[in-house]
Amino acid sequence: MAVPKKKTSKSKRDSRKATWKRKAALQAQRALSLGKSILTGRARGFVYPTKDEDTDEE
Repeated sequence: MAVPKKKTSKSKRDSRKATWKRKAALQAQRALSLGKSILTGRARGFVYPTKDEDTDEE
């Protein structure tokens, strides 16, 4: 017969949720930073095709 699991405490639940939100905020910040560096032309660790390179290949 199935036995119900023990209830998770509010502090444990809130801690888990806060960690998840902190990770999401950090990833959003990194994505915004990368986008800004690409727009300014300072991106060095990110390789992407430009329109000039695309027309040369065709």
